[in-house]
Amino acid sequence: MTAPKNDPADQTGQLAFPIILSIDAMGGDNGPAAVVAGCAISAQKNPRIGFILHGPKDELQQLVARRKSLEGRCEIRDARGVVSMEDKPSHVVRTGKDTSMWSTVEAVRSGEATVAVSCGNTGALMAVSMIRLRKLPGVNRPAIAVLWPSLNPQGFNVMLDVGADIRADADDLLRFALMGASYARNGMDVARPRIGLLNVGTEEHKGRAELKEAFDLIGAQADAADFDFVGFVEGGDIPGDVADVIVTDGFTGNVAIKTGEGTAGMIGTLLREAFRFSPLSRLASLLAYTSLQRLKQRIDPRRVNGGVFLGLNGTVVKSHGGADATGVSSAIKLAAQLAELGFNDKLAARIASATTPAEEKKT
Repeated sequence: MTAPKNDPADQTGQLAFPIILSIDAMGGDNGPAAVVAGCAISAQKNPRIGFILHGPKDELQQLVARRKSLEGRCEIRDARGVVSMEDKPSHVVRTGKDTSMWSTVEAVRSGEATVAVSCGNTGALMAVSMIRLRKLPGVNRPAIAVLWPSLNPQGFNVMLDVGADIRADADDLLRFALMGASYARNGMDVARPRIGLLNVGTEEHKGRAELKEAFDLIGAQADAADFDFVGFVEGGDIPGDVADVIVTDGFTGNVAIKTGEGTAGMIGTLLREAFRFSPLSRLASLLAYTSLQRLKQRIDPRRVNGGVFLGLNGTVVKSHGGADATGVSSAIKLAAQLAELGFNDKLAARIASATTPAEEKKT
């Protein structure tokens, strides 16, 4: 039986593209069709990308065959198990070796792909990634970094952690600052990122003990790590232009991004209601259509879909579970950019260069 054209690895043994991305086709709310459609959009825009798709082979072959832009661009790895959003991370770690998520991360571990992308269960993805990829030396807790629409020239701020772990001590927050600075520098071309530490106020005497300790640690590393520390920042500064990187613990960060998403959704709903209020307001909406579309594009979460797991021996991009084809394509674009930059090697070097007072006492 002749191998299908859309599965070149069956013929050559490897994909002949500069960038190989490992894609979990089964994790999202919209199913594999949305993921494959997102891959097709990315394939049209970037001829340097090849994909290893993980999921039921017969189903994925049919979906890929319908997308001309994916011809010769995909290898399909048969993985029958699926991690649901309800699955506990511990259960997935014990029993999930046959799942598309596990297979996706394993391709990065083996060096067959540079970056993994999944729309699946965040906790399970982090657990599997930590087990298979392991943490970078010097990293106690990995972090999830996201891009937040902002008033800065680059249009976005980096925020971390947003949910990898609800806890973070002063040393963890220092590592988050170093990782965030590396992400902003390499992923957003910010030459000397400004780091802000999220707190309940900007005064140095405010906040928990670990925040005050982190304030001193981050400030002490600023010159050596080539960033500017702006001190404490407040919630209102997250989308502002005071800092390029916002550092916080996973509990606070996750609450912040969910609040931001909810607020954006509410504003969109209220705007639609306001413009439907009367014939005059409907006319006003037509006159303002171009400006409203520009605003929608600026704050559209699909454009920056993808949280990056930082602090692991490999790069993993977590796409939103409800992402459509456009959102998946955005996550793939981010993954390809990080792969092109050799981001994880640069991040590892940055972490290795940092020392804390506790480490200096050991040497």
